[in-house]
Amino acid sequence: MKLLENSSFEALSSRLCVETGESRILGRIESYSCKMAGDDKHMFKQFCQEGEPHVLEALSPPQSTGTTSPSQLGKSSEDGENPLSDKVCRKTLFYLITTLNESFRPDYDFSAARAHEFSREPSLNWVANAVNSSLFSAVGEEFNSLRPELWNAIDQEINLPSCDIYSYNPDLDSDPFGEEGSLWSFNYFFYNKKLKRIVFFTCRSVSVLSGYGRGCLDNELDMELEDEEEMDGFTEEGCPRALCV
Repeated sequence: MKLLENSSFEALSSRLCVETGESRILGRIESYSCKMAGDDKHMFKQFCQEGEPHVLEALSPPQSTGTTSPSQLGKSSEDGENPLSDKVCRKTLFYLITTLNESFRPDYDFSAARAHEFSREPSLNWVANAVNSSLFSAVGEEFNSLRPELWNAIDQEINLPSCDIYSYNPDLDSDPFGEEGSLWSFNYFFYNKKLKRIVFFTCRSVSVLSGYGRGCLDNELDMELEDEEEMDGFTEEGCPRALCV
C-alpha cells in the first residue's frame, strides 16, 4: 500500500483537527494505492498461508443493520450471490488491514485483525449521513461549510458511486480508539476495485480532560502562527500530512 499525495485531503485533515469545548475532534482522510510492490507482496504471501486469496470470509453485520433490508444485508460485493451473511475475499481483507497498518504505524499493528472486525456498509447515503451527523453534532454550524467540500474531494479521488464501503469496528482490546477519554470514533474505507485505490476516513472525539490529541492541535496552531509571521514572501505549499493518531 502506498500513501498517495492529495493536497485537498491534507487541508481537510487539518480542518478536522479542532477543539470544541469539552472534546477534541481528530480527523484524517487519506488515499492509498492497492498496487502491491516489495514488502506488500511478501506480506500478502504470508497472509495467504492462512487461506487462498479468493476464499470468502464472513464479516460482521454493519452497525446500520436496523435500517437495512434483508436483501442488502445478504448481498456480497465479492461474489454477486446472496449468502446468509456478508462476506469478503481475503485479498480485499488484506487491503483493509494493510491500510490500517500504513495509516497508524508505528503506534499500532493490525496484522492480527480478523474479518469479523470489519463490516460492509449497505449504502453511501447511510455512511454520509452517519459521518455528517457525528461531525455536525461535534463541530456545529461550522461543519455546514465544510461538508460539501469534504464529500466532493472524496468523490473526485475515488468516484464514490463505484465504491464498496467498509468499516472497522474492533473489540475494545484491539481498538486504537479505546483509550481512556475516547468518546466516539468511526473508520470508513471507500474501496474502488477498478481504480485499485482506497480512501480511508478516520475520526475520533476525545475528552479534553484526557489530554490526548493536544500535541496535534498545538502543532496546527504553531503552523498558523508561523504562516502569519512569514506572509511576506510566502510561497504556497501543500499542507503536511495531519498526524492526528
